[in-house]
Amino acid sequence: MKLLKLVPDNTDIKFLRWRVPFYVVSLLLMAASLTLVFTKGLNLGVDFVGGQMIRVTFVQTPAAPVAELRESVGSLGYGEPIIQQFGKPNEVSIRMKLPEGSEANAGLADEMARNITAKIKSTHADARIDGVDSVSGKVSGELFKTGMQALIAAMVAISIYIWVRFEWQFGVGALFALVHDVTLTLGLFAVTQMEFDLNIVAALLTLIGYSLNDNIVVYDRIRENLKKYRRMPLPELLDLSVNETLSRTIVTSLSVLITLVALLLLGPNVIFGFTAAIALGIFVGTYSSIYMAAPILIWLRVTSASFVPTESEIDRQERLAREKS
Repeated sequence: MKLLKLVPDNTDIKFLRWRVPFYVVSLLLMAASLTLVFTKGLNLGVDFVGGQMIRVTFVQTPAAPVAELRESVGSLGYGEPIIQQFGKPNEVSIRMKLPEGSEANAGLADEMARNITAKIKSTHADARIDGVDSVSGKVSGELFKTGMQALIAAMVAISIYIWVRFEWQFGVGALFALVHDVTLTLGLFAVTQMEFDLNIVAALLTLIGYSLNDNIVVYDRIRENLKKYRRMPLPELLDLSVNETLSRTIVTSLSVLITLVALLLLGPNVIFGFTAAIALGIFVGTYSSIYMAAPILIWLRVTSASFVPTESEIDRQERLAREKS
């Protein structure tokens, strides 16, 4: 039986022909994402801002009574609650700042949670409490700091690894591609205001690892072709390398995306943000390995000589002697 091939062996797509327009679009998207992150901000979860979050589902109501819920919870005197839809229209998350003195007395936070859940159940008979999370301000600040440090350290370590394995230009290209992927994913969370918590940091680290894997496959083929086709113009060589790895890239990305789409449609709401981050990251990472990581090598002036060992004077004399004999 003949095997199905998503990408024919003789595929010859001129990816690098459109490198400048794609780079311009990508830079604009990165700028827009960063602007949204710094102006609109991320909807940080309790993990990062501290406080109490209560997840409630109204099992017999098509949509949560947000206005009534805000009024009833606010009447308890703990401050104004932040109520947001959490998945389906009848599911909400209620976020509250921790009461004063809770750092010294943890019982105050527990008492606040009990009072809020009791109030919700007394005023809304169909309310189901799905979870109560509490994080102190000090711990949340440390979590956010260490989470961001983990992202930066992962990107720098990966770039150093590629620098050592290939050349410094490849390390710069990989770092730029990783920054591109992470920035656009952060832009998604700034636009949609989906909750950004430790699960999303884990998704970004997963995305960084996937993007690295894809970039190494493309870079390894570029290095092989630089040694094999010494006189081929670099844009043509990059097109050849990307086309030769295109089948592997598409099959791998498509297999992962099929699973992620199933999770987005059928999976539990608690991992929706995590799944959405990885799904966008897989798509963006595949794009960046072709249109970000590869074309930048042209502007960084990579040549076939980058992988030709430098011949010492003794080696040159021995080679000439062998040729004469």
